[in-house]
Amino acid sequence: MSVTEQSIYVPLLARSADQLFWLARYMERAENMARILDVNNQFSADARGSQNWRSVVQLFADDERFHDIYDVASYANVVRFYVTDRENAGSIVSSIRAAKENARGQRPLISTEMWVHLNVFNDAVQAIRAEDMTMQELPRLCSWVKEQCQMHYGITEGTFFRGQSWLFYQLGKHLERADQTTRILDIKYHLLLPTVWAVGGAVDVSQWNALLRSVAGYHAFRRVHPRGMSPEKVAGFLLLNGQFARSVVASLHRAEECLDLLRREHGLRAGSEAAEMFDEMNAALSSVAIEDIIRGGLHEFIDSLQRQIIALTIAVRRDFCGVVPDEQTD
Repeated sequence: MSVTEQSIYVPLLARSADQLFWLARYMERAENMARILDVNNQFSADARGSQNWRSVVQLFADDERFHDIYDVASYANVVRFYVTDRENAGSIVSSIRAAKENARGQRPLISTEMWVHLNVFNDAVQAIRAEDMTMQELPRLCSWVKEQCQMHYGITEGTFFRGQSWLFYQLGKHLERADQTTRILDIKYHLLLPTVWAVGGAVDVSQWNALLRSVAGYHAFRRVHPRGMSPEKVAGFLLLNGQFARSVVASLHRAEECLDLLRREHGLRAGSEAAEMFDEMNAALSSVAIEDIIRGGLHEFIDSLQRQIIALTIAVRRDFCGVVPDEQTD
């Protein structure tokens, strides 16, 4: 075996694995925060106005932290909290800054192109002003954030060496994507559920339409369901359709593949507990019908998925990174 071939099987430093894992998660988190704010902005324009913005705070279980700073969950307060508030670790500004700091620690492993783009993106995000976050400007801001995150993914796809570093990055990315897809579905189905008489009406259908577009899934959805739109169809598509890249099933399968490659092709012996958890989750998702999920309670099902994804994150970080879980796993 050549020196180059041998180097592939040298275990990645635990700190490097953890920082690459979180670099990907923070980038995915920033993009999905932009998606959630964008779709909620469309919901509030159609339904109950500022009342809807409290749902975003509830979605992330941030009530206590939010109300320590703000009296009311108004449009301006919620958007500020989740876009530019540097004290909120889940804000877009904080996520991009954290992604850059994780990347800084791994300069020898990531490409120069990745590093340059992250620096430019971070500088631009830190310069976001109040006038950039008005209700009229928010869609433009969210689109820009999504485009910059997608540019990062494209640069990464084209320049990142396909070794252990890449697999830890991908593992973080797809775990975060699965989690965030459940959240953006939950914000419509559970927290913004219309009154009984409004279900299936023009407002309800337009909101499901907006949700699909917010995850870049409208055209893919129409390939599977050319006609009609219902909560069951949309929820089933986002949760269980393995051909849609942002579905929970597709994201978890991809994450499981990364873990399997780390253990099978790169000789890493850790991760048996996480592997078992992936097996159980994917087996359960492959054998359940959306009608059964709806009947048992979609919100409860989503909540269970989110807790399992947190448990997976804890297992991965403990086994591969030697890290006791902290606030980043929330």
